[in-house]
Amino acid sequence: MTAQLTQERTNRTDAYRTTTPPGMIPEVRQPDFEFADDMPRYWWDNDPVKTLLLAALSSSFPPGEKFFIDSVRHYQDRITDPELKKAVRAFIGQEAHHSREHKLMNGFLEDRGIGLARLEKEIQGFMDWMRTHFTPERQLAHTVAVEHFTALMAEEFLLKYDALEEMDPRIAPVWAWHAIEESEHKAVAFDVYKSIGGSEFIRLSEMMVVSVAFPVFTSLHVYQLMKEDGQLTNLKSWAGAVNYMWGKPGVFRRLLPAYFRYYSPNFHPWNHDARDLVEKAKRKWLGRGKKSAAH
Repeated sequence: MTAQLTQERTNRTDAYRTTTPPGMIPEVRQPDFEFADDMPRYWWDNDPVKTLLLAALSSSFPPGEKFFIDSVRHYQDRITDPELKKAVRAFIGQEAHHSREHKLMNGFLEDRGIGLARLEKEIQGFMDWMRTHFTPERQLAHTVAVEHFTALMAEEFLLKYDALEEMDPRIAPVWAWHAIEESEHKAVAFDVYKSIGGSEFIRLSEMMVVSVAFPVFTSLHVYQLMKEDGQLTNLKSWAGAVNYMWGKPGVFRRLLPAYFRYYSPNFHPWNHDARDLVEKAKRKWLGRGKKSAAH
């Protein structure tokens, strides 16, 4: 049975042909963001729920990005395609910088009384639990699933609607930069998973796990931050945020068709080509002082 399974995976590996556009190698940038002391406490639309939602997400990035890097790096030596090898190195570089910049931003917010250190510790504990209990293949499948979530939020939320324009101009570039790079490398983990003959059952079942864990962790953390900030009974903020996400314009509701496409046997992240949207965002948000590192 083991020999048969190995042969089946070899056949899947040999048969896989990515639909990532040729030459689509992510660019590793080395940004240098600064956070001003006079920045409003609620820097997204002067709204507690919106601001603390992104703060909660930011708390997950340092431990999460390290997990993603490790899950892809585990299979790095099995990649033979030269383009994918370059893309993997760029993916690791981008994710490392995401972790660093959000660590700095989280520290800035922590100093202002937003309790992100505790949330980051909780996420780190969950990442460590997965490292202990998940096989390397399922860990990579977890990365693939979360990368689909982050690409959706980058392309179909931050870069498409007015969220960035509603933020304080000193913090909006951080989210724009992160969104752009999430779109650039959205298929790297997926291509690695397919290239090593990853199981479709594990890919799809892990998305189901992520589809529960991601909103549960995020909702709980937003609730905790709102309570700590004395905003738990701010019904206007809660109602406005729920309407924004699920009513009108309903940015999260509009993500659902793209989310469900993940379950198709023909799914590939680049089936949705958002390069025009990303190029427009690059021109607007990636100005001077953003140095690039060699791949």
